[in-house]
Amino acid sequence: MHIFVLGTGMIGTTVVTELAKYAGVKTITAVDINQASIDKCLAIANDPQVIGKVAALATEADIAEVLKGADLAIGCLPHSLSLPAIKAAISSKCHLVDLVGSHFPEKLALHEQAQQAGVLIVPGCGVAPGITNFLAAQGIELLDEAQEAMLACGGIPRYPDPPLGYQVVYRLESLLGLYTKPATIIRNGKIVELAPLSDLVEMTFSEPVGLCETVITDAHSTAFMLQGKVENLVERTVRYPGHWDKMRVLSELGFLDETPVAVEDTVISPKLFAQKVLIPKMSGHSIEDITVLRVEVSGIKHGVSTKHTWEMIDLYDHERNITSMAKTTAIPALLISQWITTKKITETGVIPIEGLIVQERFHPFLTELSQLGIEIEYKEETFVEKE
Repeated sequence: MHIFVLGTGMIGTTVVTELAKYAGVKTITAVDINQASIDKCLAIANDPQVIGKVAALATEADIAEVLKGADLAIGCLPHSLSLPAIKAAISSKCHLVDLVGSHFPEKLALHEQAQQAGVLIVPGCGVAPGITNFLAAQGIELLDEAQEAMLACGGIPRYPDPPLGYQVVYRLESLLGLYTKPATIIRNGKIVELAPLSDLVEMTFSEPVGLCETVITDAHSTAFMLQGKVENLVERTVRYPGHWDKMRVLSELGFLDETPVAVEDTVISPKLFAQKVLIPKMSGHSIEDITVLRVEVSGIKHGVSTKHTWEMIDLYDHERNITSMAKTTAIPALLISQWITTKKITETGVIPIEGLIVQERFHPFLTELSQLGIEIEYKEETFVEKE
């Protein structure tokens, strides 16, 4: 079994390192455009079955050339390369587990092509999108009538620094995309879009997190996959108090716009300028982070109001020496990859994780997540109306 990992940044390197621990993987090829990044990845993995490959990854043709001879690939690339990577995987007849969940309708349109090629494409397979998706899907399955689904997740610093109380735990490009993209949700059974940074709501987690604030962000594939199964569904992103108000001011002032502006003799996108300015403001004094997750699904079961809640508070992994965000994003992807290679999953087409890890696969997958250090707590509540 020959697996390619596309991109050797923080999360790609974690995927490579953890994947190398599995029996049955003959060769892992770590691919990047940057030799220094590959060298760092190989040094951390420190495994003879991992090899590096410098290659262009700018276009579908570039990626298809890379994937010749691959059985399966894991995409750890920027959002802009996700759709080209999927098309390249289909043309190369290579299974692909992709961390990126954006542009789901365009990806779903490739479902029949992937089936004809005999491959499985799993988009949005990390923590959020990813873990949150299949928890919500399972919660809906457990109810006779699902009314509300709320998916909340956020990567936050263990020791927040002013002024934003946030540190970059993945690409700032992807982060600002989250902040500026309209949010797709389900409302009264219909898919609708909300403005970015909508509906600020407080949410409290147990120590060491405490009080946080959330806004609605894009629900990616869940809005499309779970429509017709739940009346209302939203996804929320979690930050410490005050962060969202400051980002909203930047947005309202136009600093997150993409339309270029002229500054003397230079033409530059305000969003690109903001990225350069914000990076040092989002680099904390400590690399330790926390990933918080809460999924609540409520409705009716046997005539009784019922709510299913899953919650995770995951800290920086000192044993692996990796961030919580890298761990909780990488491990679901490599587990799905392993399940494909061992034929625990045999479907083909474009199917996000909520279409795969439900019902009889749900508890075994949670068990394997737990064995790899991702602990998710579960609670069921029933509410009997007073007469």
